[in-house]
Amino acid sequence: EDLVPETLPLGSVVKVLQNLLQENIPVRDMRTVAETLIEHGRVSQETGALTAAVRVALGRSIVQKISGLDSELSVITLDPDLERLLQQSLQASVDGSAGLEPGLAERMINALQESTQKLEMEGKSAVLLVSSFLRPWLARFVRHSISNLNVLSYNEIPEDRQVRVVGSVGPNG
Repeated sequence: EDLVPETLPLGSVVKVLQNLLQENIPVRDMRTVAETLIEHGRVSQETGALTAAVRVALGRSIVQKISGLDSELSVITLDPDLERLLQQSLQASVDGSAGLEPGLAERMINALQESTQKLEMEGKSAVLLVSSFLRPWLARFVRHSISNLNVLSYNEIPEDRQVRVVGSVGPNG
């Protein structure tokens, strides 16, 4: 009752749930989802920002789904130069696409596929850890070519989880 239509229209709530389900985020904890939407829906009606807020609130269950109860999470990161380049490209775009040079996009996909396979051969789930600004775009970017790569933002990782960087992807792959 506090959520729809008081805080957000039903369509926005449905879109946030669709966004979460599209990335295989469990939405069983509807209480947390609703509380987060009530809290953040007063500030923003933008479904991308609301989805990000819900992902942070569900961070513990997202990470647990990926790595179980392990205290350590093995992750792949982006080289700072590549992260800066992607951020600048996204900020400069009008439509939310980074407009990457095709060779760079291909090198990134190849390097991420290689890192993902390496982690899976070690029996670990593949996680790409990036800034919250880049996370939605990168999740869409890899979704079809590397469907088993989980893209998380730094603020989705619970404080009690150790993060171990096992690989880094740069502009040259």
